[in-house]
Amino acid sequence: MCQLGRCTIDTDTLFSGLDTMHCTINWLPETGMAFSAETGSGHLLTMDGAPDGGGRNLAPRPMETLLAGAGGCTAYDVVLILKRGRHDVTGCQVKATAERAHEDPKVFTKLHLHFSVSGRALPPVAVERAIALSHEKYCSATVMIGKTAEVTTSFEVLEA
Repeated sequence: MCQLGRCTIDTDTLFSGLDTMHCTINWLPETGMAFSAETGSGHLLTMDGAPDGGGRNLAPRPMETLLAGAGGCTAYDVVLILKRGRHDVTGCQVKATAERAHEDPKVFTKLHLHFSVSGRALPPVAVERAIALSHEKYCSATVMIGKTAEVTTSFEVLEA
């Protein structure tokens, strides 16, 4: 419903029957182009723009937070899969590199995730399988990004 330039949407009806997440994003006008986001779980995140776009470079760009979220989502999956397989995993680092389109919308066109997984006697085949399961089935973030980007992975296993 819209009145006098204000529109409201009944999100309960719009999202009925779906698993939903909530986040409230507020522009912080006194900072130029910075925004604060409060997640549904009650956590705060700050984002800022580049100086050439009115920002002050005080926080990550929104697309950087998307890249970090994708890396965090897949790292979470890989660690959980390895732990459930009773593997002695002690560390997991993901280096995410993305290329973006030159024209608006500047979506990711390529995403590469390099995993450095450490543990005691970790079989490389188990790490490879955990990464594949995350990439193909469990990581919602990389599956979504895969709609516009070629997603590739590589890994190394480090003895702890």
